[in-house]
Amino acid sequence: MDTSTLPVPAPTAGAVPPAADDAARLRATAGFVREQDTAVLLSRVLPGLDGPELRALTERCRFAHAALLVFPPDEQTLRSELAACGLTADAPPQPSVVVRQRLAARHRRAAADLDVRILRPGVPGPAGEHRAVEVFALTVPPGSGLAALADHERAADHEAHLAFDVVQPDPLVLRGLLAGFLSHGAAADGGGYNPHENGTVFYFTAPAGTKTPYPRVELYASGDHRDILTEHLGRTPAGRPAPAPAVHTEAETLLRLLTGAWTTQALAACVRLRLPEALDPRTGTTPAALARTVGADPQALETLLRYLAMLGVLSQHADGYRLTGVGALLHSNAAASMRPLALMYGGPFYQSFAHLAHAVRTGRPGFDHLYGENHFDHFARDPELAALFDQSMVSSAAIFEPLPAHPVLTAAAGAAGPPRTVVDIAGGTGELLGRVLTAHPALRGVLLERPAVLEAARTHLAGTAAADRCGFRAGTFADVPAGGDVYLLSRVLHDWDDERCREILRHCAEAMPAHADLLIVERLLPDDDSPSLATAWDLHMLCNTGGRERTAAHYADLLEAAGLHLRTHTPLPLGAHTLHARKA
Repeated sequence: MDTSTLPVPAPTAGAVPPAADDAARLRATAGFVREQDTAVLLSRVLPGLDGPELRALTERCRFAHAALLVFPPDEQTLRSELAACGLTADAPPQPSVVVRQRLAARHRRAAADLDVRILRPGVPGPAGEHRAVEVFALTVPPGSGLAALADHERAADHEAHLAFDVVQPDPLVLRGLLAGFLSHGAAADGGGYNPHENGTVFYFTAPAGTKTPYPRVELYASGDHRDILTEHLGRTPAGRPAPAPAVHTEAETLLRLLTGAWTTQALAACVRLRLPEALDPRTGTTPAALARTVGADPQALETLLRYLAMLGVLSQHADGYRLTGVGALLHSNAAASMRPLALMYGGPFYQSFAHLAHAVRTGRPGFDHLYGENHFDHFARDPELAALFDQSMVSSAAIFEPLPAHPVLTAAAGAAGPPRTVVDIAGGTGELLGRVLTAHPALRGVLLERPAVLEAARTHLAGTAAADRCGFRAGTFADVPAGGDVYLLSRVLHDWDDERCREILRHCAEAMPAHADLLIVERLLPDDDSPSLATAWDLHMLCNTGGRERTAAHYADLLEAAGLHLRTHTPLPLGAHTLHARKA
C-alpha cells in the first residue's frame, strides 16, 4: 500500500467543531484498520525488517487494532459517532488504567479525576479476520474544566497507536518480541497491566524512519506479565511517563513461576474434558450448560474456566465462555492441532519432569529413571502412546511451512534430467516430506522409519498429492538409503548425545553421493543469554531423551567429525533453523 493513502491520526488545526473532528478521526482510523496486512504493516513500522525475521515476527504477533483518544460530551454522542462510522461496540466500556495514568502524568492531574473508558468496536480485516478500533473515551461536557486538556490531546494525539496481539505470549516469546522491536530502533515507552482485562501492554515509540503516521506501537499480551513489564519500564527513557508501574515483589514473581505446573495441568484438563470441542468462538456457553455437555461438576468446572480465561485460552462474556484463537489450537479438528502436545506435556513428560533433579545429578534422563527404559522403547511397547507422540510432532508443523522454499529443494526440483530424490530420515508420519513433495511435483521421496511408524505414515500420505511419488523404507539410522539428492534430518539429532549424533551423521555421509545436500532442522541455542525456545527445550531433552539442543558451532563440529561441512543456517518458525551441510 502507498503510504500516501494512510490516514494521519493527528487532526488538522482549524475551526472544526471537536465532535465533528472526533468523528472524522474515528472514520479514518476504521478505514486504516480494514486495509492493513500484518506483514506489510510490520515492515513499515520497523524499517529494515524483512525476510525470515519479518516472517518470524509475523507468526508471533498479528495486527489487532489502531487506537485513538476521543472526548465526547456524553456517551450518547460517542455511540452516535461510532454508528455513523459503521462501528458497533457490543461490550460495555472498560476502565483504561494505562491511558488514565498517562494523561494524569502529562497534565499533572489526579488519575481519579480522569475516567477514561475503552471501547473496541469490531472491524473486519482484508481476509475477514477480527480486528478493532480501540477507542479511549474521556467524557468532556461543554464548559468542563477538562476542555483545555482535550484540545491539547486532540492536537498532539499522544495516544494514537498501532497494536499487535502476541500469539501465545509465554515469557520466552514475549521477551524475544520485545527485544526484536528494540533491535530495529523502537524505543520503550511505558506500558501497564490492566486487571480489569487481565492483559499486559508494552508501548514503544516507533523508529525515526517508520513509514506509518502512527508514532507509537503497542504489543498486547493476554495475562499477567508484570515481571516482564518491569524490565520494559526500566528501559523507558528518563522524563517519559511510565504509567501503571508494576508493583511486583520478588516473592510474587517466584509464586507465579512456581505455579507454572498448574497451567500445564489446566491445559491438559481442558483437552481431556474436550472443552475446545464443546465451546464456540462466537457464542458464549454458560458453565452449567458446559458441565452437562462434558460431564463435569459445574462449580469445579467454573473454577477451571476462570483460570483458562486468565490464560487467554477462553474469554468470558455476558452470555458465557467462548473459545479464543489460542484455545482453538487445542481443538482436535484444528490444522496441526496442539491437543496431542497438551496431552504429552501434561502426561508422560509431566510425570518425568518430577525427576529433573535426578537427571541433573546423574546426567541420565528422568524419563528412564521413572519408566525403567528410554522413551522410544517405552512408546514402542504402547501403540496408543506412540500414536499420540507422533501426533504431537505434527503439532509443531508450523516449523516446516517455509522449508519447501529452501534453495536446495527448489534447485533439486528444477534440475534437468531424471526426477531428484529426497530422503527423509526418521521422518515420523511424513509431515515434512509430504509438504516438500506437494510443493515440488517434480521430486520423488523416500521415508525411512521404524516399521510401526511407517503404517501411520502410509495412512497420512495416502490422501496427499505426494502419495504416488513417495516410497517407504523400514529400518534404523544404519539403513539410510544411498543415492539420494537431498537428505532431511528433522528434529532428530537433539534426541541424542554427541557420540550418537556423530554416528547418525556418519551414516548419512556414507549414503550421500558427492553432489547431495543434507538439510537438518533443529532449534539452535543462542550464543549469548538472549531468550530462546531452544533453552527451554534443552532442559526438556535433558529430562526426557538424554539429548540436548546445541549452538550452530556445536553442530558444525559434529558435522565435521562425520566428514560433512556446515554451509549455512537459516531461521524457521518456532525458534527452529535449517542447517545446510554437504560433504567436506
